[in-house]
Amino acid sequence: MKDAILIAGPTASGKSGLALDLAERCGGIVVNADSMQVYGILDRLTARPQAADMARAPHVLYGHVHPSVAYSTGAWLRDVERLIDEGAFAGRPAIFVGGTGLYFRALTEGMSEMPDIPPPVRERWRLALHEQGAHRLHGILAQKDAAAAATLRPGDSQRILRALEVLEASGQSILQWQAKRGGPLVDAGSARLLVVEPARTELVRRIDARFEAMMEQGALDEVRGLCALGLDAAKPAMKAIGVRELAAALTGELTMEEATERARIATRQYAKRQATWFRHQFDARWHRVGNLDDASGQMHTFSL
Repeated sequence: MKDAILIAGPTASGKSGLALDLAERCGGIVVNADSMQVYGILDRLTARPQAADMARAPHVLYGHVHPSVAYSTGAWLRDVERLIDEGAFAGRPAIFVGGTGLYFRALTEGMSEMPDIPPPVRERWRLALHEQGAHRLHGILAQKDAAAAATLRPGDSQRILRALEVLEASGQSILQWQAKRGGPLVDAGSARLLVVEPARTELVRRIDARFEAMMEQGALDEVRGLCALGLDAAKPAMKAIGVRELAAALTGELTMEEATERARIATRQYAKRQATWFRHQFDARWHRVGNLDDASGQMHTFSL
């Protein structure tokens, strides 16, 4: 894909609004690159674009995944590839926007194909992790796949879990799968890359104001609906910021004031981790802007 536009940034940085303005200006399609905005039900809580936004420009890969699904970077990349194959971007620029760095990396650098993991296999190893702990599972992996175990810290529970799942599901080491790296979907030479990095004080102000708006617009009802599904707490959708805190308020474990303050703090911490990741993982090809006025100027350059 040539001439794609990629806009990354921490949560509440204003990047979605920038992408929408640009899509209107150049007739583009906004593509979600945020791992939580893919899930249904969590509309307000994940700050997905609303109906009025989607009426201004086409948006894809938003809210299309049921919260019971453990959606992955590979699944997202396959969805993007499907859209390309279907001609969704024919004659229209694709504008990728979000805060999930791994999505952008996969898009620009490619990623290793991984096998689908049958739910019984996934659940069995997650139960084993819960009952036995990461160090014990690392020992099991060392017996079954010494080379893969040697690349992982004994306490790295999620990667150990993934290596065991892949080995059982496919009969091949995760290292063999990782060696089969696919090519990027975006042509790096023609892509325009932007990171929105507001000042910390401004970002905190935006986070707090947005969370207050989320609550006024029904975020608590979304959490109530999500909890009613009875999903495993390990499902990615259940880890969306605000879900655990507001769920605790619904059960009386926290007051609403305590829950909302904890959710705000968690959001600020997450935004800080995102900004750090972008700073260390994105190279000099990415244009960095510190405020929305600078970003608007950069957008104007993109649309020429």
